[in-house]
Amino acid sequence: MTSSNRISTEPDTDAVDPRDDLELVARCQTGDQDAFNQLVIRYRQRAFAMVYNMVRNEHDAWDLTQDGFLKAWKSIDRFRGQSSFYTWLYRILMNVGIDWMRRKHVQGASEFDDSLGMRNVEPAAATVPKSELAPLLKISDKEIRARIDEALLKLSPEHRAVIVLREIDGMDYQEIADSLECSIGTVMSRLFYARKKLQTILRDIYENL
Repeated sequence: MTSSNRISTEPDTDAVDPRDDLELVARCQTGDQDAFNQLVIRYRQRAFAMVYNMVRNEHDAWDLTQDGFLKAWKSIDRFRGQSSFYTWLYRILMNVGIDWMRRKHVQGASEFDDSLGMRNVEPAAATVPKSELAPLLKISDKEIRARIDEALLKLSPEHRAVIVLREIDGMDYQEIADSLECSIGTVMSRLFYARKKLQTILRDIYENL
């Protein structure tokens, strides 16, 4: 990190070989702050976008993103390379975002239950509602965008997390499970109920896509 502990404002680099990340992590684990700052620059924008889609507030998203990077720096010695650095970082950022929403009492709807309906599901099985929500979530019209943001805020932190990772970040089920440290079945269950809730709230918009 920089001496001021602030996230650098230089633009993100293009996609890089994950092996480059491992080299930087190895340097970080020897105390090399410049190596970690390179990782911050590399992933800052994607990290911010993910956190923003969780909390829906730019100021809070920047604060939480910085908090997540600081937590990553402090725990870098525990990174063992069992997943990519990006997945490991996402897990930290997700936990930061979920913890923040819980403190803010963003609980979401009570009818969601991970134990319902999706037991013993195969990773390749289809989930319903079948249509992806990504086109809906990326609409830029201000009035519609405000309704979508309001609908997202009605999801619990856990269910909002899987929507962000799947529909916005485009992660597959295994990547989401790794990031959230849960089973693929749990991921699919949460996606099922989150999609169902959003499609119910935004039915008029969704049906006209």
